[in-house]
Amino acid sequence: MKELKTESLRPGMKFDAPVYIDDRNILVPPGIAIKEKDIERLKRWEIKNVRTEGELVRGSGEGEKPSPFSELIGFNADENESRNQYEEILTRWKVALDEIRTKGRPGRDGIDRIVNQIYNGVKEKKNEIVQLILTGDRRQDDEAANAVNCAVIAIIIGVNLKMVGHKVFALATAALLHDVGMLRIPEKILSKTEDLTQTELAAIHTHPVHSYTIIAKELKYPEEIAQIALYHHERWDGKGYPKGLNGEAIPLAARIVSVADAYIAMINERPYREQMIGYDAIKNIISDNFKRFDPNVVKGFLRGMGIYPIGSVVLLSDSTVGRVVSTHGDAPLRPKVEILINARGQKSQGKAVIDLLERGDLFVVRAVDPRTITADNE
Repeated sequence: MKELKTESLRPGMKFDAPVYIDDRNILVPPGIAIKEKDIERLKRWEIKNVRTEGELVRGSGEGEKPSPFSELIGFNADENESRNQYEEILTRWKVALDEIRTKGRPGRDGIDRIVNQIYNGVKEKKNEIVQLILTGDRRQDDEAANAVNCAVIAIIIGVNLKMVGHKVFALATAALLHDVGMLRIPEKILSKTEDLTQTELAAIHTHPVHSYTIIAKELKYPEEIAQIALYHHERWDGKGYPKGLNGEAIPLAARIVSVADAYIAMINERPYREQMIGYDAIKNIISDNFKRFDPNVVKGFLRGMGIYPIGSVVLLSDSTVGRVVSTHGDAPLRPKVEILINARGQKSQGKAVIDLLERGDLFVVRAVDPRTITADNE
């Protein structure tokens, strides 16, 4: 193997063979761009050199755009159907949001049909829907997608906590509507890029109350659904708002929406940080230490999503790269993985799926940001 000086590495560089930190640990697999944080980590660990048997991929370097993830994996018919259904839901929900924004009083029947469509979508094609959430264009200003995605995750948690059907439907309705109160916050506050003043922050903190009013008074939903939205920013340790409730004094459904809302926020882009990949967001939530979230709700979330959520891209110990297509509730570290890029850095031909529960010789090394993936098509 040839050695490369750490100081010579640049973000965006890719090699046609794995780059190793030492004899056992891979820095990046073949065809995966080296990121700024990879280089920073090497410097922090005082690693002066890395090693590879490969060659630098021609034209790779900072600023190069990788192949779109969707082009690499080639969505199948079921996934494309789910994508179309998802886009239809988003379109219908955007129309409803505009009516709420202008106080046009959208009918409950229309909202209930959207919730029913989300519920049936998760029930029938959970894996495809979760993958869409994780691999889609997650802009922080897409209020419609954030609401729909929150409802999807809330349904998954509710089902894994064995909530009865009508309770899950109420939960999904509240999750979809939980942030409608933001429509009553002045746009100049919502669009501000500088730090908020205490007065502006206090205005933001009134949005659950506005949500409650819209849901209960304007849309005429039951009190139970309105209270879920009202309390979704309460914390397990009592340090939330608007009332400072703690523990089981917070309605269970509100505790579920709190986790779902936080997860969707983490995988979204923000002005002050890039979006997280699904694995990092999961890791953040399970490391909460009983502060913000109900630990039992977190367990239900983990059972439903897995450590590596459906659609996550992972690096395996043999240098192959794949996407998670199924998880094992009792073995979250050993999902089923569809191979995308083989150990030689080439795009996989066909649909080869490995069940890591049956392959003791392989394991997940780490999650990979799908935006960094490229493959040699030769």
